[in-house]
Amino acid sequence: MAQLKRLLDNYSNIIFLLGGILLGSIAGLIFGKEIAVIKPIGDIFLNLLFTAIIPLIFFAIATSVANIEQMGSFGKVLRSMLLVFLFTTLLSAFLMILVVGVFPIDDQFKLSIPENANSKVSGFGEQITTLLTTSDFSQLLTRQSMLALIIFSILVGTATLQAGKSGEAFKQFLNSGNEVFKRLISLIMKAAPLGLGAYFGYLIGVFGPELFGSYAHSLGLYYGFCTVYFFVMFSVYAFMAGGIKAIPIYWKNNVVPSLTALGTCSSVATIPVNMQAAEKMGVSKPISDITIPLGASLHKDGSSIGGVIKVAMVFAIFNKSWNGMDTMLIILGIALMTSIVEGGIPNGGYIGELFIVTAFHLPIEALSVLMVISTLIDPMATLLNATGDTVAAMMISRLSEGKNWMSRQIQIN
Repeated sequence: MAQLKRLLDNYSNIIFLLGGILLGSIAGLIFGKEIAVIKPIGDIFLNLLFTAIIPLIFFAIATSVANIEQMGSFGKVLRSMLLVFLFTTLLSAFLMILVVGVFPIDDQFKLSIPENANSKVSGFGEQITTLLTTSDFSQLLTRQSMLALIIFSILVGTATLQAGKSGEAFKQFLNSGNEVFKRLISLIMKAAPLGLGAYFGYLIGVFGPELFGSYAHSLGLYYGFCTVYFFVMFSVYAFMAGGIKAIPIYWKNNVVPSLTALGTCSSVATIPVNMQAAEKMGVSKPISDITIPLGASLHKDGSSIGGVIKVAMVFAIFNKSWNGMDTMLIILGIALMTSIVEGGIPNGGYIGELFIVTAFHLPIEALSVLMVISTLIDPMATLLNATGDTVAAMMISRLSEGKNWMSRQIQIN
């Protein structure tokens, strides 16, 4: 009974959110287009989210960068960690892109995009410039400049770090602002079941129940690919780290972290068992102490894969072309940024949806559709996000300590 209560507590947010969406969907099926009268409830929720998320992203990222000076002595480990995190995150997203190309999502449910929402700048170079920078500071404070805001936040955090003692007061301001806006987002998200339920009811009532088919196709593709990735690619990563002998060692010690990730639906809650598992896998304590906690925030293969499936689904719904090198590069960038930003922000999975809406000039209707699939893929995403940190720690050990790292650690232990 206690375990059931703990499981319900861990999944309560998902249960309430899906409950609200289910009730909204039923109302949409019953009342049809008349349900549009409740659409303002959903609009209010999304507008609150949009206005709060901009300052939150600035404070969260700037604070993270400004507070990393205590890790300066781990230079080699940090470089190895950055390389491994980038490699696995981008590879997982790239493989998902290939899978979507082979098994395209092409559903009958379609929504139209207003012409002004689908405008494009001329040329790939200008498109990248528009995504990454703005010509005026005030333009940073809009959701259309999300990526530019992230880059600016990183630069502010770096400048604060370099300022040393002279920047202590500003660093305290960043830390305080981060805490305030994290709590603000948590308050707003309490209305998510009502807000998203109303918006989803509007979509079902006005556009029909065909939307459910889009989710079924996308979820089947996501869970199927992630299951293969979990067993196959994590075994490949273990082999890259320590050869054939590393594979059974990894899986033998990955059972408890896997069950913890699924039971809690939280990468952070999996940190203690991950650190114990990493030690049993032969990872030295200095490496696991820095890699596992940072990995919980910065290394998320499941979220990276999820970013790709979200784009594929919303492209199918809004009848946008999946082809083009510029589109693929932007998708990879979104997958990477989602993986990095999610960890330090409450309900951070929804940040990826904002990236997608912004980068591809989608209307606000796309956000509610994407937030629902983000909730539905969360358990599998957490499994990959959390358990991928230990195999990443093994790869980092290989890069930092040489090919015999496992043998030395086992002898020491």
